[in-house]
Amino acid sequence: MIQKSDLQVVSLFSGCGGLDYGFEAAGFSVRFANDYDKFSCETLRLNQRQNVVHAPIEEVSTSTVKEIIGSKPGACDVLIGGPPCQPFSKSAYWSKGDTLRLADPRANTLEHYFRFVEELQPQAFFLENVHGLNYNGKEEGFQFIIERIKEINRRTGLHYIPSWSVLNVADYGVPQLRVRFFLIASRSGARFRFPDPTHIPLDEAKSSLFGEMGIMPYVSAWEAIGKIPLDSKQKLKVGGKWADLLPSIPEGENYLWHTDRKDGLPLFGWRTRYWSFLLKLSKRLPSWTIQAQPGSAIGPFHWSNRKLSWQEMAGIQTLPNHFLIDAPRTEIQRQIGNAVPSLMGEILAREIGRQVFGRGISEPPTLAVPRCDTIPKAEPVHTVPEKYHHLAGEHAAHPGTGKGLSYKTGTDG
Repeated sequence: MIQKSDLQVVSLFSGCGGLDYGFEAAGFSVRFANDYDKFSCETLRLNQRQNVVHAPIEEVSTSTVKEIIGSKPGACDVLIGGPPCQPFSKSAYWSKGDTLRLADPRANTLEHYFRFVEELQPQAFFLENVHGLNYNGKEEGFQFIIERIKEINRRTGLHYIPSWSVLNVADYGVPQLRVRFFLIASRSGARFRFPDPTHIPLDEAKSSLFGEMGIMPYVSAWEAIGKIPLDSKQKLKVGGKWADLLPSIPEGENYLWHTDRKDGLPLFGWRTRYWSFLLKLSKRLPSWTIQAQPGSAIGPFHWSNRKLSWQEMAGIQTLPNHFLIDAPRTEIQRQIGNAVPSLMGEILAREIGRQVFGRGISEPPTLAVPRCDTIPKAEPVHTVPEKYHHLAGEHAAHPGTGKGLSYKTGTDG
């Protein structure tokens, strides 16, 4: 285990601590954490977090932080956080066709994040968000960030130069397909260099020589959660009108299996539902993104035709083995679903340690998922229950967006 250093981290919008655990695994010391959500703060305290402040970011003063880390500019070595992302999320576009974005009151969290940057003047800052933050043509939030950094430099005489990238965390060994926006800047003016990917899809790995270059296949869901004991105390049975249809869908497939373009019964039109509708994990593939607020038929579901336990969701998010959570199921799902995968946090924190503070670490990431040579065969697929047979027939495909039949505007994407 890497020992904590004297490098002080201030964590904003901490949630259940996914990013914090990554920085700690890389040797940083998280000295302050904040979230407006009481359940998240309870989780942080359950996991022995220090100096947890439960309050909206608008009500948190940097003087409170300075009392803990010191008042000298730069006493905060790294400021980290992922301001709530709803105004910039892809799902917001899908539900409305557009969003209020910066006019949305929830986007005010970006301004308060940069209030902390300006008043604490950290040696480096790390901002994470949904990749929709810098969608082409809808990047008001991203432009706000860039202009705000320039403004901070003018006011303080510092030289923050932001580097940003949209990364799929599966490319770095996280057992989950999850695309996020990351922005990192240091006071020195040096431009941060994001690490190269270390993993590729299994099919590409089989047909390439990348293995000789140290590139590995994606980490599978089985490797992440296959050996986690089932917690019989949790209610994991799938409910709702579609529950009995789930066993008729093979591992790694979703409702599209039951369309005229695949091998099931033609029960649905092509791309007329959300991708995660009746989505089932494959043992051999990474998980799809863990949802924060799923409906009864929204996956990913376990290959055993049930919901994922919180321990399994935590494993897919690479939260540390000692992570604890005690809250209602909906709150657990929301907290873990909103978390930054801790392994991704560790990998980027190590690079910050090396590039900004000159502290290299040679051993493998401590939160990396152990690999295995043997993965069990896929579970058997059941027949479609008779109660769904009346749905079989011709169904029009969605004209392009895949956002549901009620969506009238927008273009193919």
